[in-house]
Amino acid sequence: MDVDQLVAEFGGLSTANVSDALDRLGIPGGCLGIVPIVQGVKMAGRAFTVHYLPAGVEKGTVGDYIDEVKPGQVVVLDNSARVHCTVWGDLLTLVAHRRGLAGTVIDGVCRDVPRIRELRYPLFARGHFMVTGKDRVQVDAVNVPVTVGGIQVKPGDILVGDDSGVVTVPWEKAEEVLAVAREIGTAEDAIEQAVRGGESLAEARKRYGYHKLQTKR
Repeated sequence: MDVDQLVAEFGGLSTANVSDALDRLGIPGGCLGIVPIVQGVKMAGRAFTVHYLPAGVEKGTVGDYIDEVKPGQVVVLDNSARVHCTVWGDLLTLVAHRRGLAGTVIDGVCRDVPRIRELRYPLFARGHFMVTGKDRVQVDAVNVPVTVGGIQVKPGDILVGDDSGVVTVPWEKAEEVLAVAREIGTAEDAIEQAVRGGESLAEARKRYGYHKLQTKR
């Protein structure tokens, strides 16, 4: 499947269906503690990763990588779950929005939330805090494996985000995960229609195998 088409297909799925598909395949993917800053926006794209370290004697930068990120990619910032300083603010939001990035995921916090919400930019993080990361942390490396919410994210992996949070799909398993997620989504849609038609939830769930949809096989 074409790369853009594959990403677009994930963009049409819920994180819940993708998570259940990963469970069936025995792949960890749910990024614990990462929540949306803007409600009602969805995100799907391939990862551009950035890893941070505490600032040293020679101070490094916190955000000059942004011009390297391609439209449609997701910026994934591993700030080691630090919540005492931010690694994303309004200038990065503005540039990311103008460049057509798919979104940003931070294992840490952001600031300048009004701009994020004004532009309805898909940003997912542990929260928000106004204290700058400048002179506190610095970029260590870009496009290396990182950790977000306890999950490894490699450059090029697919990240899907919605109001329920963020899930990571390893690129090498993407088509398999997509097929299973579609199957699960179809079964859940059928259960919903059956219930709307008057069938009991227990009956509908049994008929479509609801309790084992996510079970590892």
